[in-house]
Formats: sequence, C-alpha cells, structure tokens
Amino acid sequence: MSEAKSSQDEEFREYVAARSAALHRAAYLLTGNWATAEDLVQTTLTKTYLAWGRIRTTDSVDAYARRILYNTNASWWRKRSNREKPTEVFEDRPDLSRDFTEHTAMRDAMWRHIAALPKRQRAVLVLRYYEHRTDPQIADTLGISVGTVKSQASRALAGLRKRLGSPAAALGLAMEPKEAA
Repeated sequence: MSEAKSSQDEEFREYVAARSAALHRAAYLLTGNWATAEDLVQTTLTKTYLAWGRIRTTDSVDAYARRILYNTNASWWRKRSNREKPTEVFEDRPDLSRDFTEHTAMRDAMWRHIAALPKRQRAVLVLRYYEHRTDPQIADTLGISVGTVKSQASRALAGLRKRLGSPAAALGLAMEPKEAA
C-alpha cells in the first residue's frame, strides 16, 4: 500500500471516529429505527470513502457526507415504498410500556407523528430542529431551494398541529378534571 493511500485511510478513520456519532443520530432521526440508521450510516461512509481522495482536502467533508446520508435515505424510501408495508403491531417486540416514564411516552408519541410526515418534511424538521441548521444549509443539504425548505417546514408543522390538537388528546392521556375553586 502506498504511503499516500495509507495517509488517506488514516484521515478517513479519524473522520469516522469524530463524526460517526453525529451521523448515527441524524440517521436515526430520519429513519426512526436504529438498525436502518446503522445501515444508512454504513452506506454513507462507504460512499464518502470512495470519494475521499476528492473531498478530504475541502472544508465540506461533513456537508458531503450529510448530503449522501439524506439523499440515500430518500432513495431507499422511494425503493421501499412499493414493497414494505407498515404495521401497528410488532409480535416479536417485548412490551416495555411499564418501564417508560411520562417524558419518554410523550417523546415517543411525538416521534410517531413525525414519522408519519412525508420524507422531505421530516428531513426538513430534523435538520432545522434537531441539527440546528439554517434554511440555506438545509436547502444545500437536500438540494432544494430555500423557499421549498420554508414551505415544507410550514406544511410539516401545520400537519403536526392538526394531528396533535391538544397535547393530552394527541398522546392518548386522560386529563384529570380541575377541581372548582
């Protein structure tokens, strides 16, 4: 192996060590499933490695990897949309509901609503609210215009508001009636 190739491989290993946790977090927020997120990150890192010689000297390695992550997720979704069908019940999944705190239940309920959004709207919300990206950064990452980012965010939030209604009703929680003073 040449010394230049060895140096490139070491730089890539350092990049993976420094950024893989953030990529896993973003992938999980996009997919809502750790196993799929791990596959998505693995594919992203493979594609990034293949382009490493071209991109490693630029300041945009992270932007390149994130764009691959989001585009690959969209591509997978398009391919799977005709084959996989969601289900409400997972027979092989243990019932862990008694171990959850109220906070966890609320977070999970919110993620169910977010997961029901169209892929692009979900990606915009993840980038904006969980990755703290600006609209121009989101537009660049997803390869869309800033106006599309704003309209997708607006539609996503309107959809969530409509679905959620009152927080208690949306989460299936019974509200205790307030006592009259």
